[in-house]
Amino acid sequence: MYFFTQIGPLRQFLHTQLQKGESIGFVPTMGALHMGHLSLIKQSKEADSLVVCSIFVNPTQFNDPKDLERYPRTPDKDIEMLLSVGCDVIFMPEVAEIYPAKASPTTKIELGHLEEVMEGRFRPGHFAGVAQVVEQLLLIVQPQKIYMGQKDFQQVAVVRSLIRQLALPVTLVMSPTIREADGLAMSSRNVRLTPAHRSLAPLIYQVLLQAQDELKEAYSSPEQVAGKYMAVLAAAGFKPEYFEIVDTETLLPVTSSAAPRQMVACVAAWLGEVRLIDNLLLTI
Repeated sequence: MYFFTQIGPLRQFLHTQLQKGESIGFVPTMGALHMGHLSLIKQSKEADSLVVCSIFVNPTQFNDPKDLERYPRTPDKDIEMLLSVGCDVIFMPEVAEIYPAKASPTTKIELGHLEEVMEGRFRPGHFAGVAQVVEQLLLIVQPQKIYMGQKDFQQVAVVRSLIRQLALPVTLVMSPTIREADGLAMSSRNVRLTPAHRSLAPLIYQVLLQAQDELKEAYSSPEQVAGKYMAVLAAAGFKPEYFEIVDTETLLPVTSSAAPRQMVACVAAWLGEVRLIDNLLLTI
């Protein structure tokens, strides 16, 4: 395994590998790795000859400085986990390496409503920061494929828009959410849940499944279903920010489940001091 903290040596190494005909798969992360991240590494190992994983806690996507301070950082454990699944290259830069003080601003990406709905409504500036860092990382690594998890569905949509707008020669691969045995979506933030909140957290996935079943039976409209299960979460002790059923491409609310379109149910809710997100691609 190769370990880099600086852009120059990494670029030189990857350029040499590309000249040898190697294909590069890329998994961007913010560390505090779990089995969901490792599943992306394994998927890339099966498809690409060289797997690059970045570990970088990106400050520009945190609208709350306290959230940035609290974000878990476990670099030694992360490296061990990546070694265990055969990751080829780790890129772990400092903030000044990605955002040098005198650097020119990156290309302005017009995200439109993709950064205004759901997560964007509660985390202003978040997706602009995501687009900024992913653009930087893609230009540094220049992979043929980038792998991202479905759990961050809106983030995937933003990165897909970024790739289209910049006409980058990279394929985005979205992988299914990896869950704990009780259904809770794996997340770096789960370690901050108290035991009581950890036992309650799987309810998020349960209500997503219940919402799908209710839509299948056409008892209610998507808007009614979303409102109902947002109330269920609130009654159980969560502080939900949204529960929305949206079009998978536009992320705009779906008003009728009879419409011939792909839908996804997305939810964000606080449990104590931990903010949890999840989603479910709807099959109805």
